[in-house]
Amino acid sequence: MESRNDTHVSDFLLMKVTEDPELQSLLFSLFLSMYLVTILGNLLIILAVSSDSHLHTPMYFFLSNLSFTDICLSTTTIPKMLVNIQAQSQSITYAGCLTQICFILVFASLESLLAVMAYDRYVAVCHPLRYTVIMKPCLCSLLILLPLFIIIVDALVHSLMVLQLTFCTDVEIPLFFCEVVQVIKLACSDTLINNILIYFATSVFGGIPLCGIIFSYTQIVSSVLRMPSVGRKYKAFSTCGSHLSVVSLFYGTGLGVYISSAFTNSSRNTAVLSMMYTVVPQMMNPFIYSLRNRDMKGALRKLISRTSLL
Repeated sequence: MESRNDTHVSDFLLMKVTEDPELQSLLFSLFLSMYLVTILGNLLIILAVSSDSHLHTPMYFFLSNLSFTDICLSTTTIPKMLVNIQAQSQSITYAGCLTQICFILVFASLESLLAVMAYDRYVAVCHPLRYTVIMKPCLCSLLILLPLFIIIVDALVHSLMVLQLTFCTDVEIPLFFCEVVQVIKLACSDTLINNILIYFATSVFGGIPLCGIIFSYTQIVSSVLRMPSVGRKYKAFSTCGSHLSVVSLFYGTGLGVYISSAFTNSSRNTAVLSMMYTVVPQMMNPFIYSLRNRDMKGALRKLISRTSLL
């Protein structure tokens, strides 16, 4: 197969959303609506937390950062797909593809904030008297900034390694967005180091947060079961309900994508599920936290009433 150096690759081709012209406008409206709901919902969470002094606590600080991450992850994938549907073009420039890879790696890995939030709930339930002493502002900032720095370095390393690859004439990516694993599969040159980096990063940024969440909730359940009062047990579990729902949605969607890709030969089904993985959890998170959290509902009411008076 004829190959050419990556410096000569001007465009990659993304998978077409649908072959049916009549469905294009429907899918465009659907994904645009989901994107706007995601942006509006997460933006409301950020504004509610920042405007209500009662929510200036570590839990809501982490929640607002998660909402910002959800906005950024959705913005990295959906707008380009909407442009391609409208323009009836599947091309993405080489530089645009590398940029999308880098940002997807950063913001998808930052969903590990769920592990930080699990640790926050562990301290709140298992060490309530020491909560304010342990969860100091400096520690909260460190729990955000340190993973962010490591994740950015990792994303840049992956992007620079992709730059070294030589690509064949077939540059069609079987997804609706550029994803590092699929781009590497298109390379004609040796990709051993790239694959080793991917497996290492997946184990670190996927395995460690998941282990942290499992450990935190194991300790929480153990601590709650030792509580003598039913009221205290209910209150302890209720403080974790929203977070546990978000964790289940995020990892459940990811598991669905993995199982689908492993047991189906349909690249289109895998592509659709991969897009859902970057859309559905991010869209649903604001609803889960606003509907299941009394403080958040109160803050949103205040924010909306204050806005309507302006």
